[in-house]
Amino acid sequence: MGTEISSPELSPEIRGIDDLEAYFHSGSKARSAWRVGVEYETPAVDAATGNALPYDGTRPSIRQILEGMAADTRWTAVYENDRIIALRDESASITLEPGGQVEMSGKQCETMHDAQGEFVEHVAQLTALSTRFGIAFLGLGATPVTPLAECPWMPKQRYRIMREIMLSTGRLGHRMMQQTATVQGNFDYDSEEDARRKLRVSLALSPVLVGMFANSPILDGADTGFKSFRAHVWTDTDPRRCGLLPFAFETQSLFRAYAEYALDVPMYFLARAGELLPTGGMTFREYLARGIANHRATLADWATHLTTLFPESRLKTYIEVRSADGQPQDRVMAIPALLKGILYESDCLDATWDLLGQWTLSERIDAAAAAAKDGLSARVARHSIQTYAREVLKIAREGLRRQACTDPQGSDETVYLASLQTDVDAGVCPADRALAAWRMGVGRLISHAAYR
Repeated sequence: MGTEISSPELSPEIRGIDDLEAYFHSGSKARSAWRVGVEYETPAVDAATGNALPYDGTRPSIRQILEGMAADTRWTAVYENDRIIALRDESASITLEPGGQVEMSGKQCETMHDAQGEFVEHVAQLTALSTRFGIAFLGLGATPVTPLAECPWMPKQRYRIMREIMLSTGRLGHRMMQQTATVQGNFDYDSEEDARRKLRVSLALSPVLVGMFANSPILDGADTGFKSFRAHVWTDTDPRRCGLLPFAFETQSLFRAYAEYALDVPMYFLARAGELLPTGGMTFREYLARGIANHRATLADWATHLTTLFPESRLKTYIEVRSADGQPQDRVMAIPALLKGILYESDCLDATWDLLGQWTLSERIDAAAAAAKDGLSARVARHSIQTYAREVLKIAREGLRRQACTDPQGSDETVYLASLQTDVDAGVCPADRALAAWRMGVGRLISHAAYR
């Protein structure tokens, strides 16, 4: 979506915090260049049992998925220690989350119709592998059956470092890594002020997005009591790098404030010569001041560090909105479409802030917790999340109508909100259907959730 930084060895050395602010400014784009990026994570399980797949060994396996996709000449395989861990082409990538969830990071799309076309192609690849290897790719926000202790770890050095650190930062970090899945929308900005408005609105939307898209009620083969256990997991993963970013609701100088926040978050690792070096819990501010061994802080180090921060919405050279669970196949595009209607239309951005901007920080935190537990029926202040969701949908529809991006049949992008509108009007989130299927057995849940 934004400016990419070269390898650490070739990247410019950071001289001070002004360089960190300049990095965010480098992402500013004219409106004509704004795009939407969509990332979707999909739990991959044995279709017969619902169990998470190992990386290698018995059939089916994650390695078979990647090798099967690599047979398509579109993709170039990426290896770490002679093990295939990702696929890339000139504009997109397929990577592995720590527990084997398959993540597609799509190209930068002008319209939701373009993003939908890419998604359809991706699902066709997945379903071909489903038939071949007996795999089910699930439209859920969490891998439902396999207990945490039996979940696999993918063979990536990054994850080996993170798993050890997360033992001391919260009780649910390994669940986040190994069991959860999300759909994420990435959006551009044209200035610091535009980024400030978009980040605060996307953060304010977080409880509403959790309620609308709650879809992770089953974990370890049991009903968790949460509509979105994935959202709950983030509350006890690492408070230094997760949450709602209170400063974003107050600051007029977002890039400086975000840089100050990120400087004080401990680093996970330092990348050099294809290896990840431990940093001993050093913050980026400490690294910038005195370096590590003979290494000095570069902009590539900063870009990498920003990927290890996990607030509900985060700033890089674009804005990532991260609050929604993984979704059923027909609901994936509803998330970026909803956000495009709001974030890419100035009046709609203001209308959403008028709707949600008066909540106090404690109300925002309470609303997010309640939405994780109860979905659309959760309450904040005097209203249910469902009430706010209806208003948010009205605003988003108007934004998409004004943007007037039509497909060859003449349909605008509001078509991607149709099933979401039906569910919100009925007070239903995807978790309700997943629970109903689960109560009829594991097989019914897998059948219900599997991509087709």
